[in-house]
Amino acid sequence: TNCLTTVWRLFKNLSEDQQRYEKQLIFEHPAFVKLCQQLLRDSRRMTRGDLVFSLHAVVNLGVPQNTLLVQTLVRVCQEKLNQLDNRCISVLATTLGGLDKDKNVSALQAGLQLLVEQRIPSIRDIFILQNLMKCMGKDAPVFLKKKLEMAVLKEIDHLTFPNALRVFLALAAMNYCSVPILNACSKKIQENVHDAPFRQLILILEACYNLQYRNVKLFSALADYVNSTAYLWDKRQIILFLSAFETLGFQPTELMGIFVEKVTEDPEFLNLKNLLIVLRVYSRLNYVPRDQKHLFFETLHSCLNKYLPQISNTELLKAVYSLCILGYLPHRALDELLQKDSRDELLQSDDLYKEQKEMMLRCVKACMELDSPSFVKPAFVLTENFSSLVSLNLRKAREALIELLGDENMFRQNVELPYKYHIDFEIRMDSDRKKVLPVAATDDHADSSVQRLAFLFVPLSAFCVGTTYPQGKLAMKKRHLNKLGYHVILVLNKKFQEMTNEDAVEFLKGKIYSENALPFSEVTVQDD
Repeated sequence: TNCLTTVWRLFKNLSEDQQRYEKQLIFEHPAFVKLCQQLLRDSRRMTRGDLVFSLHAVVNLGVPQNTLLVQTLVRVCQEKLNQLDNRCISVLATTLGGLDKDKNVSALQAGLQLLVEQRIPSIRDIFILQNLMKCMGKDAPVFLKKKLEMAVLKEIDHLTFPNALRVFLALAAMNYCSVPILNACSKKIQENVHDAPFRQLILILEACYNLQYRNVKLFSALADYVNSTAYLWDKRQIILFLSAFETLGFQPTELMGIFVEKVTEDPEFLNLKNLLIVLRVYSRLNYVPRDQKHLFFETLHSCLNKYLPQISNTELLKAVYSLCILGYLPHRALDELLQKDSRDELLQSDDLYKEQKEMMLRCVKACMELDSPSFVKPAFVLTENFSSLVSLNLRKAREALIELLGDENMFRQNVELPYKYHIDFEIRMDSDRKKVLPVAATDDHADSSVQRLAFLFVPLSAFCVGTTYPQGKLAMKKRHLNKLGYHVILVLNKKFQEMTNEDAVEFLKGKIYSENALPFSEVTVQDD
């Protein structure tokens, strides 16, 4: 056992190429064959620790699972299962995680799961607990996950930084979102973020996404750390961070600003894959640099033009769509995209993503018209009621508007606009924003003195995490509604639904009769 575990410890620290070469030498060595034969003969006489560690070493060195040696060791572990102490259980669980399911492995896993359930109350070592959580995996029954959670919570006051990292990732492996444990781990990670290696930081962000865990303080601490040490990181590493933050919907503002400078100073590092990631990140998170806006967009556009001869039509659509969301029109790429051959290839009927591509093309065309410098705000916008029925989550808003305005003829609901845009409620007012006008009295004719209010009741996911700053698609819609002459009022639907009926009426009253009415071009996000 000592010989095998020593070989494994030396072996695991080698590079992949070295491992392949050394593995061949080990397997061809006559002493290794004799060692395996002796292990096979003595397996039933070995102590529990030697047995488990031998299996762990043999499996990790790459001895095939279907060999007599591995199958015998698995069966002997099954026979001696009740003799294993907690440390041996932890090592065995790790080993089984690297094996495919067969008759013997499945039987041992089932027995191990029952044993773990019995032993959990006696386990006080967080390292062993997190390892069991990781090895039991997402397929473990809920009651077992709950027991492991309670055991960790009992020891949470003794949590060290390394164990906080391990427990955090073990919860992700188990696909179990225990908010109390995650909060405790997050606090420890924030305090020691400078000690976490790059790969661990990325895994933490990926775990947050998989567990649907949103902790703005944790995200901010990680972003601030990367931001303060940006000079140490490779540009491609920063791209990985930005991509991980983007999947979470979190905007690391300062880091994105620093990366803008890196791109404009040296755009040559942006290969096509990284360019597409950068475009996706900045468009979804709706980040437009204040000082270098034009230079940044021109740099990205220039990089995109460089790859036009080799880019696929789908990638081209994604790139153009991202730039359009940010309000920038890449004319050369647009010409390439809208050629008949490109469009026909994009919209093939057997494409699983046909609907998504059609939506993206529609948005691109809307941007070409509405974001063009030559676009003039229309005096009259043709609208129609999409449906007289109001969805369940908008009934409260409808009833509050009726109570506030006295009549359902004082507003419109489910309004369809050109470019496939939809607004939940439309209200029309005089130029001073003092009086609501009946819809019928202002319909079907142009009147520059009439102000149009568009109420959009939006989910929390439409904003960057922890803010009321709209993500890209919502920001584009808001920008385009402004261009069409609407004063846009964004309402966070979840908070609105939590209001009492009286508070809901007062809230809408404050939005409609706002004393700080802004001109159409300067409307900001509503924070309530």
